[in-house]
Amino acid sequence: MNETIFIQSAIQQFKDYKALAEKTFAQLSDADFHFQPDDANNNLAVNITHMHGNMLSRWTNFLTEDGEKEWRKRDEEFEEQQLDRARLMTLWEEGWQCLFNALESLKPEDLDRTITIRTKPLTVIEAVHRQLTHYAYHVGQIVFIGKHIRNDQWQSLSIKKGDSKAFNEQLKSGTR
Repeated sequence: MNETIFIQSAIQQFKDYKALAEKTFAQLSDADFHFQPDDANNNLAVNITHMHGNMLSRWTNFLTEDGEKEWRKRDEEFEEQQLDRARLMTLWEEGWQCLFNALESLKPEDLDRTITIRTKPLTVIEAVHRQLTHYAYHVGQIVFIGKHIRNDQWQSLSIKKGDSKAFNEQLKSGTR
């Protein structure tokens, strides 16, 4: 396996998921970040504060400390804090910057190292996959809530329903 390709691919995948959430945020009003779909689901603000806390905990001193930091207050991440959009976006960027700093500092030989998350030993590759799937899960929630809020005003983030054939034809003809 080419370790450099893995690191670059992981960084790109994280960037792609970050962009999906941000394209959702762009379609929403400030108040929408606090829309509570129901008691069983978190609003966007809570998803953002949770992802922020998780990212700081997992990616700070990634190679040398357990990914569940003693200073993390995970339960508080799930409490509505009435943060405004500007503050939420600051937290969002801070979490992602911590992640990207850690990934961009990895060297190919780091991928076989063992780290821990909640005392569980994982290779760096396993830990990266673990976090990629975790954030994809939450980005999926963010997009779902955004679609619910916008309903028929939603601007698709990929191929619109019923447009697959036309999309594929554009790809073949090179017009996309």
